Amino acid sequence: MNIDFANLQKHYLLYKNEIDAAIHAVMDKCNFIMGEEVIQLENDLAQYVGVKHTITCSSGTDALQLSLMAIDIVPGDEIITTPFTFIATAEMIAHLGAIPVFVDIDETTYNIDVSKIEEKITSKTKAIIPVSLYGQTADMDSINVIAAKHSLIVIEDAAQSFGATYKGQRSCALSDIGCTSFFPAKPLGCFGDGGAVFTNNEKLADKLRSLRLHGQTKRYHHKYIGIGGRLDTIQAAVLNVKLKHYKDDLALRQHVAESYTKMLKEKNIILPIVQPDRTSAWAQYSIRVQNRDSIQSRLKDEGIPTAVHYPIPLHLQECFKYLGYKAGDFPVCEKISHEIMSLPMNPYLSDEEILFVAEKLTKC
Repeated sequence: MNIDFANLQKHYLLYKNEIDAAIHAVMDKCNFIMGEEVIQLENDLAQYVGVKHTITCSSGTDALQLSLMAIDIVPGDEIITTPFTFIATAEMIAHLGAIPVFVDIDETTYNIDVSKIEEKITSKTKAIIPVSLYGQTADMDSINVIAAKHSLIVIEDAAQSFGATYKGQRSCALSDIGCTSFFPAKPLGCFGDGGAVFTNNEKLADKLRSLRLHGQTKRYHHKYIGIGGRLDTIQAAVLNVKLKHYKDDLALRQHVAESYTKMLKEKNIILPIVQPDRTSAWAQYSIRVQNRDSIQSRLKDEGIPTAVHYPIPLHLQECFKYLGYKAGDFPVCEKISHEIMSLPMNPYLSDEEILFVAEKLTKC
């Protein structure tokens, strides 16, 4: 049995007629940049998430950069975030000359450890970027309370959690600004790169719209130094179709996760835990094991792909050596980075395939 990790092809084939029609409609009109499909998508995303403003953009990475630019981050500012995430989170902080200040993670959720945030706040701190890792949000209420106490902005990096909920509210609507990614392998993915920024703040929304268009307020009038960060109309057309079916896709992801948990719960494996006040978008189903390399190799021989998100924490990456961190600074993060392993996760895994993965994993 050969199992597809993300099964993007089946996702396309399932909605092929709708997607092809949407793409061809854009091609017929040749409105490739900022066509009406982009406006429709932004309106529908805002309604889905429950915010006033959605600003689509060219990637999840650009969503983070635009958000930091919108709150006037400058060189020397400090931004608190997690070292256990994809590099884009801290990379965009550093790209603007600001300083990523890392905080260790919670051993249960793998998200930032809220109890350790306040001790890292200084007079230079301007914002907190919690990451909603693997599909589950961090403890956003507690983070927002700390931020309000110290007059900080909270930017949720929700690249992996679009559609997840926290106390009944959707991810991306839980803080001053929310960012997500529509990278193809994400739960809601387009056919290239794409992202979005979400906010209820009208002033920020206007600035974000300007920043993604080279700081332009009207044609050839530039108020800010911005970027070329627009979402292509074709990608918006694809997402318009997929968003209509997203509720069903999330339900199928939940079924896959529940099936894994049921089949693996008696095994010597640490399974993902979703807190009772939250739901997950299940961007990954990540377990913790000993002897990870050996297990991955044996599963590969059985036709079962796996992935590691993430093997090297950001504070130990060569590009962040200048920050002065060393091994042992964030022990929880470092421990989990040696044990974490993601199993195939997509809405179309059959019960037979899930059982096959579980049985082979048990024998490793």
